[in-house]
Amino acid sequence: MLLHRASANVKVGGYDIPKGSNVHVNVWAVARDPATWKNPLEFRPERFLEEDVDMKGHDYRLLPFGAGRRVCPGAQLGINMVTSMLGHLLHHFSWAPANSLSPKEIDMSENPGLVTYMRTPLQAIPTPRLPPMLYKRVAVDM
Repeated sequence: MLLHRASANVKVGGYDIPKGSNVHVNVWAVARDPATWKNPLEFRPERFLEEDVDMKGHDYRLLPFGAGRRVCPGAQLGINMVTSMLGHLLHHFSWAPANSLSPKEIDMSENPGLVTYMRTPLQAIPTPRLPPMLYKRVAVDM
């Protein structure tokens, strides 16, 4: 997250933050806090289905997308686009791993930075699933 500037003298977590101070929120620590998430270091995307997570900017567990008045205005568009694109990719292609790793052997270590990537990226090989004639462009008169 970007730096914020304290607009007043405040006390946060027992610390005095003077007005005008630059404040950096450690979102990495929030995402890995065992008081916030059950088994936070496990890769379990289904946790968002199992727990009641408010995507409208009132749930501070999703702080990377902002919160309150400064919630990400494109979050819902992003969710819709990712869902649609993933559905299209799964429908149109059969997927095979580029190497023969089992799910237990996938390296989930991180390569931190402004955006966190997997240290060892996953690679998959798509193969068209449908007949070739269905992938041709069709001229449409408007």
